[in-house]
Amino acid sequence: MRGLDGAARVDAVCRLSQALLHNNQLEEAVRTVEAEAARHEPGPVRLRLQAVQYMWEGLYAGETGSPDRSERLAALAAGCTGRDNSERALLILRGFDAMTRGENAEEVVEVCDRALVNGRLAPGLGWTDPEWGIELLLMLAGAYAYSDRLDRAEALYAEGLRAYESAGWSGGHLALAHAYVGLGQRRRGRLREAETSLRESLRLAERVGRGLPLYWTASCNLVDTLLARGHVGEAWEVAERYGFAPPYPSTIVIPDPRSVRGRLLLAVGRTKEGVNELEAAEKAAAVRGHHNPVMVPWAADLAHALATEDPARAARLAADVRRQAERFGTDTAIGEALRCAAALETGQRAVRLAAQAVTYLEASPCQYEHAAARVEYGILSRSVAELDRGLTLARSCGADGLVAQARQVLESGRGLR
Repeated sequence: MRGLDGAARVDAVCRLSQALLHNNQLEEAVRTVEAEAARHEPGPVRLRLQAVQYMWEGLYAGETGSPDRSERLAALAAGCTGRDNSERALLILRGFDAMTRGENAEEVVEVCDRALVNGRLAPGLGWTDPEWGIELLLMLAGAYAYSDRLDRAEALYAEGLRAYESAGWSGGHLALAHAYVGLGQRRRGRLREAETSLRESLRLAERVGRGLPLYWTASCNLVDTLLARGHVGEAWEVAERYGFAPPYPSTIVIPDPRSVRGRLLLAVGRTKEGVNELEAAEKAAAVRGHHNPVMVPWAADLAHALATEDPARAARLAADVRRQAERFGTDTAIGEALRCAAALETGQRAVRLAAQAVTYLEASPCQYEHAAARVEYGILSRSVAELDRGLTLARSCGADGLVAQARQVLESGRGLR
């Protein structure tokens, strides 16, 4: 538009790029903001545009435009103290990028904390503030959620939902808020509540438009939650009804949709297709450098699927998961890696690994995974007490499949003590 210049032009470019992102036109969103950044000299305006560009690139599911993006982002954020919102945005982007790459979780949390002011969002970075938008805050909360700081993630998700409901927003922002509240509940192990939130998110997302990135977030998390509940038939029905299948959107979805669909295919007995999907998840993760084994959990499921036909490859995958989990360092990641290792072993070695998994997951905020580890340890150790504890946890989570598994073993009574 003629006469559009200065701050108004920069705001317009940022809003346009955001609209392109939500319309699944991410490459064009990146080009739009990159071209505007090139028009400005180094300073606060250019830093803001660079942060927006890094944000959209960080959400791109395909091959990243520049292989050294993470290194450049780390270098740029290293000089940031959080003195203004552009610097705070870069710190959030650095924390999120480090989380997806599976870098040390304590450092992820430390970087994200530096983006806050007295533990809260800075003025101008609120959920309804126009300058930065919802994506940055979801990246901040996601970095916390997958770094075992669910307390901070859930507080942010709840704050976002309240903000949109109070403001009367009823479109894509509210749909995403419900989806991420559901993600937090799923991570916490409150599976019934997660299912309710995610079904509401899908209801709202349908009004905005099928196939858009926010639609994928809701459907992926609902399928993941239903699988955790043991409702495999419902998970398949949701996937069929809502088109949870390739081709995938141009933006990344948390958790990784290929990993979740691969797990779904295995659960319904379509093993070959499931293996193919998990191998596709492996390739996509390698391209993006996404090595967080909790956010992109393809390897553990692939190891289980290959345990009989290719035990050597399954063992290598389990070893890789454990190495990545120990690098990331959260109780959840290490506990899940130990569960994977235990499932591939027999005898006392399997019992020892399962016991270690219980120890780590008991300290994790993810109670569904803790319940699953308890049940598995109870079965391997033939312990009635451990099975009872796992059964109680599974019931509290709403994990009906896990409840049924524990009950069946307890009622059979064979070899238990």
